[in-house]
Amino acid sequence: MPSGRRTVLRLAAALGATATVGVFAADRLAAPDRATGAAPRHAPGPGTAPGAAGPAAGPGAETARLNPNAYRLRPMTAYAPPTYRRALPPVRQRPFLSVAGAGRSMVLTFDDGPDPRHTPAILDTLRRHDCRAMFFVCGEMAVENQDLLRRMAAEGHVVGNHSWSHPLIPELRPSLIRDELGSTSEVVERALGTAPLWYRAPYGAWNRHSFEIGAELGMEPLAWTVDTLDWKEPGTDSIVRRVLDGAAPGVVVLNHDAGGDRSQSVAALRRYLPELLDAGYRITVPRR
Repeated sequence: MPSGRRTVLRLAAALGATATVGVFAADRLAAPDRATGAAPRHAPGPGTAPGAAGPAAGPGAETARLNPNAYRLRPMTAYAPPTYRRALPPVRQRPFLSVAGAGRSMVLTFDDGPDPRHTPAILDTLRRHDCRAMFFVCGEMAVENQDLLRRMAAEGHVVGNHSWSHPLIPELRPSLIRDELGSTSEVVERALGTAPLWYRAPYGAWNRHSFEIGAELGMEPLAWTVDTLDWKEPGTDSIVRRVLDGAAPGVVVLNHDAGGDRSQSVAALRRYLPELLDAGYRITVPRR
């Protein structure tokens, strides 16, 4: 190759290498520091002392450069999966006295427990006939018998709130009503993982505050249609007769599994439950 042509090629190669180095250098100056996330220092301009910041520097510039969080995008919570809470029920002016259901369905309820002397026998009878019931528990009994609470839930029964100490609700100020209902709901929720969805006022004595506070706690009020008066210990025959005479679609039957000697209640359930089933009644629990 003639020497003049080789000289031209060497000059072109040198110029290309110089341009490539300049591009990489400019890119490095423009890119943020990967170690700190800070913007690069500007090259000193005319009249700038060596080592000093360039024209973009000002008060707080050094601090901002050393704080990488200022340059990071924050995650947006709008993309997080939504969380749903069960809607609170409306504030009622009176409790439910019966339940709507398909066909000849009835609801059996038991108050004041759980009591280790009588509740297990009632649960055994319900399980023998594959029936579900509602148990309105008192907190002072539930906290001592949480194994029975868990058995109720495991066998498909509904656990409701019957206050903590079975007081006459209208005689309490609102803060005490909240304590009675709230404390019992907490015990049930700790034992079962979910708070009660139903409550019943002791003695069936309701007032406006109890409806309001019950709704705030996510509970609906349920009373009864047929009272067996088993708490008076009237005799097994009397309890059975009241249940069978009052049987009808949607009826809610009030029994007790605690609060005294409930052996008559246990014996009566063993007699009237198979008769209700033979008559075509379906023993069920309300759903929410």
